[in-house]
Amino acid sequence: MSAPVPAPRSAPPLDPPGGRKALAVWSIGVAVYFVAVIFRTSLGVAGLEAADRFHVNASALSTFSLLQLLVYAGMQIPVGLMVDRLGTKKVLTLGAVLFTAGQIGFALSPSYGMALAARALLGCGDAMTFISVLRLGTRWFPARRGPLMAQLAGLVGMAGNLVSTLVLAPVLHGVGWVPAFAGSAVAGLIVLVPLTLFLRDHPDGHAPAPVSASGTPGAGGFVRRQIAASWREPGTRLGLWVHFTTQFPAMVFLLLWGMPFLVEAQGLSRTTAGGLLTLVVAANMGFGLLYGQLVGRRQSARIPLALGTVGVTALLWASVLVYPGDRAPMWLLVVLCVVLGTCGPASMIGFDFARPANPAERQGTASGITNMGGFLASMTTLLAVGVLLDATGDNYRIAFSSVFFLEVLGITQILRLRGRALARERERAHERRPVVPAPSGEPDPSHPSGPVAPASASA
Repeated sequence: MSAPVPAPRSAPPLDPPGGRKALAVWSIGVAVYFVAVIFRTSLGVAGLEAADRFHVNASALSTFSLLQLLVYAGMQIPVGLMVDRLGTKKVLTLGAVLFTAGQIGFALSPSYGMALAARALLGCGDAMTFISVLRLGTRWFPARRGPLMAQLAGLVGMAGNLVSTLVLAPVLHGVGWVPAFAGSAVAGLIVLVPLTLFLRDHPDGHAPAPVSASGTPGAGGFVRRQIAASWREPGTRLGLWVHFTTQFPAMVFLLLWGMPFLVEAQGLSRTTAGGLLTLVVAANMGFGLLYGQLVGRRQSARIPLALGTVGVTALLWASVLVYPGDRAPMWLLVVLCVVLGTCGPASMIGFDFARPANPAERQGTASGITNMGGFLASMTTLLAVGVLLDATGDNYRIAFSSVFFLEVLGITQILRLRGRALARERERAHERRPVVPAPSGEPDPSHPSGPVAPASASA
């Protein structure tokens, strides 16, 4: 009687194929994100005009970006849950409608209060874009392309920032507030067309596993299970703190306070200051490609890249703030702007910790938790800088020193979590390693004791 044939361990699901169709679908989602970033960063080149238009001081001006980021950060987990439950297309479409309405409302607002409400609506729509684009990347491209696709998405977002600096700023100064902001809102209507007609959540045969409705009844049970399961993974928490620590210095500079700092504190012309903001964006795009290639080829480079970026950024901030005299030399400001360009690519590394720590049906939730980090830090710093400027009579050296407190907090948490997160990641990688079944009638040499149980569903 022949010996029983051991059941082979089931292989992990096949990677999506990628290819031209994947690139076309992903490009539609990225175009929506591109427009969202233009709208998000449009206030960064109009901060002084907004102060004059609505007759507000520095603290009130910072409230525009603070409220927008508060809504954005607060929406990250709900949006992640929506992406996991409803799919990418529905969430992206809703986001495009909301951020377009917010941009139009901001253009036409006659008062400070109505303008605040418009920025909040814009932030709500903006919050739905990036996580959706990350989800498209994981559903349409092989896993090995994940770091590069995330960096490319961030690079396209930076291109949106570049449009704000190079296009919206001169248009604003040339034609005025209402035509510039209302005209830019047309881009939101344009991207809705291919989004509604052609975007698909995933390629045929690669649908994610359905989210189980078992366990705690109702939608509240689903929400709690998704959040709790994602948060339990140390990789998700490490991703959040990497994003928290790396992103906010450049975000604060580009979103609101860079232009006033360069013009009022450093005595530069608006044209020169705009050129330096453009340099931040250009450096971000260049470093995004570099970081994506490095992380894609060597996962061990993630922690050194993240901590190195934080360290060099802190060094350059300190050098500018403590430079003797009233103003830093141009070469030092140029170096600062180049280094700030590394912050965005470094923040993408956070998703490279959260992604392998969670199965496909939890990717949206995990990405939402991670994405909260940098925007919480940016929101805190935007408020702190505005309050300190008003309290110190526009002393930018004191106000910008608030950056260092959050960097120290973030570094502490990264060092605390990295050991557990990397150990758990190695365990998951071993679980997902497929085993080739032994020939019929021969025992599996890697499992001499008999049949092998199927691999876990999370693999």
